[in-house]
Amino acid sequence: MSAPLLAVENVGRRFGGFVALADVTAQFEPGKVTSIIGPNGAGKSTFFNVLSGVLTPSSGSIRFKGMDLVGTRQHRFVHLGIARSYQITNIFPELSVHENVRVAAQAGRSRYNIWTNRNRFRELSERADAALDSVGLAAKRDETAKFLAHGQQRALEIAIALISDPEVLLLDEPTAGMGPEETKEMVALLEKLARERTILLVEHKMKMILGLSDRILVLHHGRLIADGSPRDIQTDPEVRRVYLGQNDGYA
Repeated sequence: MSAPLLAVENVGRRFGGFVALADVTAQFEPGKVTSIIGPNGAGKSTFFNVLSGVLTPSSGSIRFKGMDLVGTRQHRFVHLGIARSYQITNIFPELSVHENVRVAAQAGRSRYNIWTNRNRFRELSERADAALDSVGLAAKRDETAKFLAHGQQRALEIAIALISDPEVLLLDEPTAGMGPEETKEMVALLEKLARERTILLVEHKMKMILGLSDRILVLHHGRLIADGSPRDIQTDPEVRRVYLGQNDGYA
């Protein structure tokens, strides 16, 4: 087994008297796709928010390449190599597809400066084009983002996350609202991206998860109740009881 790229130990998160996460311990190896599943209210979103720096854990530790991240500001997570997308598409609808990604590249590099050399902007533009090409949107670069199909908007959001060249990519329900054909295209994109980086995703489409994931974590009431391969998860009696039920179809 490879050394973990990202590791959490006994992570907890409370909101007043409510325990959203309780003593979650997990390690994530480089180059693997890990899915995080569980019923509504299981703590998946809270866990993602902790992993991406949106929330600070109430207890426990988060280590990235051996570095303790607890207390680190959210924007530093991106600079260190952890980027994410959100469940609700988060783009600038009135900007072009290319401008969406270029603005993200510029924001990650420096504040605006009227004396910035134009060659600097050319470099950012080229990086934006490369990110769009990686998600299959190169031909759409000049279109206004709001006119993209839903699946293409989700791909654009991933391109924005990729502009920082993260080692860990957190994707929150990347196929939310997609039909079968768009889902198929997104799965193909995720398989391509997984060849170059570590991916963690929250998803509800079990057939997709079972086919795409190297590993699955199952949360229930804020606790980690299972951690294993798709085969392990399918046959785990506790998982079947609290989440999958007894349906062998896994809709």
